[in-house]
Amino acid sequence: MSTRVAVFPGSFDPITCGHLDVIKRGAKLFSKLIVGVAKNPSKDKSLFTVNERLSSIKELVAEIKNVEVVDFEGMTVDFVKKTNADAILRGIRTFSDFEYEFQLALANRAFAGVETVFIMASEENSFVRSTLIKEAASMGADVSRFVPTEIATLMKERLASNLSSTSGLRGEEVAE
Repeated sequence: MSTRVAVFPGSFDPITCGHLDVIKRGAKLFSKLIVGVAKNPSKDKSLFTVNERLSSIKELVAEIKNVEVVDFEGMTVDFVKKTNADAILRGIRTFSDFEYEFQLALANRAFAGVETVFIMASEENSFVRSTLIKEAASMGADVSRFVPTEIATLMKERLASNLSSTSGLRGEEVAE
């Protein structure tokens, strides 16, 4: 059997049950799956640092022997080439995801010769996006069925500390 390597890139802020589903299913399709945690300085609204995301994901996938978790900067296709991967793995939730990902896949193949493999989201994860989860959690919603338990706990703690530090500043501003 030939060795096939794929990269599953993303910001994973936070990692969701949908991401984990794609990782588990992708790991069955490839000899090795590299989860690439993107360092994106333009995303200044990150809930977790890159190191926190790396650590959490490594713990969550520790049982899956052919999965490696690393961080990267720059273009995904450059990272794919650097790792000698054969393909990019992407999860598709909706038709609008497909439209966007299809264009990106064509561009990646045209400019860099990199193929993309799509995995359809499980029904229960078809609407789950990290941004939606962060927004809902910041408004007090229970997101525990959409993210792993340890991530839900970390989110709750982080959002509570962000709220208390923000409310403290507002109180000082009002007092002045």
